[in-house]
Amino acid sequence: MSEGKIREDPVKMHKEAGTLYDVGKYKEAREIFLRTAELYHKGQNYFDSTTMLYRAGECAYALKDYEGAVESYLKSAELSFQKGFDRFGVSALEYARDCYTAMNKKAKVKEMEKKIKEVKEKLEASF
Repeated sequence: MSEGKIREDPVKMHKEAGTLYDVGKYKEAREIFLRTAELYHKGQNYFDSTTMLYRAGECAYALKDYEGAVESYLKSAELSFQKGFDRFGVSALEYARDCYTAMNKKAKVKEMEKKIKEVKEKLEASF
């Protein structure tokens, strides 16, 4: 291993971020969740990457950083839909909608509700 670079372990980071979240250290947890999402993505572990983005959204929401939460939830939803994790993507869209509601952005709430409805209809039609 080279001297300057210590290998980051996404599994350990995932656990660390979860612990920080559980004790209310949302800012620190969010930063680690976001970094862990990148590492999982680079390792082609897309489900855990979407989960880490989602968890980063939860941290931002707890901090009342609704814009940051929306960004994380929408990234999670986008990757979820790309990789076939549609139900997980719907959940991320629902939380993004809740953030828009908290920000009183009615047009964005309607936009999210429309998208959620479309995806749910698509999912129901596939069964």
